[in-house]
Amino acid sequence: METFPKIISVDDHTVEPPNVWRDRLPSKYHDIGPRVVRAPLKEMTFMGGKFAPVMGAKGDDGPIGDWWVYEDLHRPLTRLDTAVGYDRDEIKLEVITYEQMRPGSFSVPERLADMDVNHVQSAVCFPTFPRFCGQTFTEAKDHELGLLGVRAYNDWMVEEWCGPQARGRLIPLTLIPLWDPQLAAEEVRRNAARGVRAVAFSEIPPHLGLPSIHTDEWDPFLRACDETGTVIAMHIGSSSRMPSTSADAPPAVGSTITFANCCFSMVDWLMSGKFEQFPNLRIMYAEGQIGWIPYILERADVVWEENRAWGGVADKVTRPPSELFAEHVYGCFFDDAFGLRNLDSIGVGNVLYETDYPHSDSTWPKSREVGESQMGHLAPDVVDRLVRGNAISLLGLTEDGLWGPSAP
Repeated sequence: METFPKIISVDDHTVEPPNVWRDRLPSKYHDIGPRVVRAPLKEMTFMGGKFAPVMGAKGDDGPIGDWWVYEDLHRPLTRLDTAVGYDRDEIKLEVITYEQMRPGSFSVPERLADMDVNHVQSAVCFPTFPRFCGQTFTEAKDHELGLLGVRAYNDWMVEEWCGPQARGRLIPLTLIPLWDPQLAAEEVRRNAARGVRAVAFSEIPPHLGLPSIHTDEWDPFLRACDETGTVIAMHIGSSSRMPSTSADAPPAVGSTITFANCCFSMVDWLMSGKFEQFPNLRIMYAEGQIGWIPYILERADVVWEENRAWGGVADKVTRPPSELFAEHVYGCFFDDAFGLRNLDSIGVGNVLYETDYPHSDSTWPKSREVGESQMGHLAPDVVDRLVRGNAISLLGLTEDGLWGPSAP
């Protein structure tokens, strides 16, 4: 392509600096709130979709890494958290320290420089330590501290990560206290008041021991999103359970079928009635790719047309699911040539681009080249919508693709 639009990535990641919570929590929580310690690795496995690290004691043998410690949780930084810049064969499941990761993972100036290298103008960033929808705080015993932890993260995200030094190029994505939908609604409104237009949520809440969206439990949260124009962003793995087939399946199995949770989740939403109850709701599936969407829409329409009388949806889903998808759902991709060849069956207005920096799947620093290769058959105006236009509209960005409150 002679020109390729500057990318707005709707799925990148931040690795939180060590002081995020220590700087924002009351001093009485400094010894029990999230904090970083350097310690050896005793053992670590990632099988059957389950990540299981064990931290060693000071003086033990084993590779040294930086660990987030919070109540009973010990979570190490790993090479998979920040793999960009390394040869594919060097990216292994191993613990690392902050000094061993690319600075753009946790530092705004270096992040902006790496975005420049990758032809990226703006980016939405999901968390690392809180996990993709803040379930770390939900699983903690002390929810009073957990609520403070959620708010502290959101304040850091809005005021520092996406603050003035980001010049509008980093777009805030905030968290909610998942254990209390009313508190979640209040947090959505608190952040919407300062310009935030996206909130992280779980693709399949029952996997976290939470109510499904087929109940009315989430209605206060959904109503807040509906009324404030806040997009519900769901990342693969935001149910703390990656797809797999067996307890001994190698990670490659799960990596191949990562879209599966998005697929299940989207059918949940399409058959829930929530899009008709809350007509301004918009949801997006980060890192789920798009090639699977056409068949699911076809099948959902058939089921709705032929089986709705006994399928439990006749009284709440009054329109074909494919119509609801077109108005409410966005698929996100970074490498999906098949999906792009079938774009007409998905919808030009329902697709967003991403780079997944700094994860092992990231197309950095060649996201432009990947896009040019896979979108070469599309008209320039279509490419512009996929790469940036749809994101500008969905996230309420300026015409230049910047987040307004921090734009120059």
